[in-house]
Amino acid sequence: MPGISLGETFPDFECDSSVGPLRLHEYFGEGWGLLCSHPADFTPVCTTELGYLAKILPELTKRNVKVLGLSCNDAESHHGWIKDIQATAELAGEFPYPIIADPKRELAVKLGMLDPVEKDAAGIPLTARAVFIVGPDKKLKLSILYPATTGRNFDEILRVIDSLQLTAYHKVATPANWKQGGACMVVPSVKPEEHAALFPKGVDVKAVPSGKQYLRFTPQPNV
Repeated sequence: MPGISLGETFPDFECDSSVGPLRLHEYFGEGWGLLCSHPADFTPVCTTELGYLAKILPELTKRNVKVLGLSCNDAESHHGWIKDIQATAELAGEFPYPIIADPKRELAVKLGMLDPVEKDAAGIPLTARAVFIVGPDKKLKLSILYPATTGRNFDEILRVIDSLQLTAYHKVATPANWKQGGACMVVPSVKPEEHAALFPKGVDVKAVPSGKQYLRFTPQPNV
């Protein structure tokens, strides 16, 4: 199945959307991009997802992330669906981000977003719930593929964006269940003699039975 791997340049394409034609790279601009795909318009789980995503958009804007949805219907259908999304999520005013129209499923196939198990009434595979996070360099930084029956956890997506942005600029990794402000881990490529210069807040090396000094913790560098 076609798709894209981490570290590859995310495909640029022109498409129709709920706000008219757009080009992906131009829309994302110089910042980060979040693209979320949805099986179809007027479906229950997608409606809750897009509504919640609209509510947390200020948090994404604060992180310099632009958002795009994608659903396998045309733009006219999106316009009607958006009214349901706004009513369900109690959103007023203009809907805050575009939804790409992919009625022929060309983008769904190109980006490897089809669910092999869940099918529509015609027996055609539904689009899975894909999450793509694209960096300012237009390379794919993270992808998550949920089945059509499982809604996304957007609080987790905020968490991984925080981790991606932190680790892009500092020589740290984030441990299991890390959250903003938590301790980080020094990446293996950093030598002990570099600790003082790179991590002025200090490094705590955890002792383990193997005697290897690879569990190195440091306070989050950018807080």
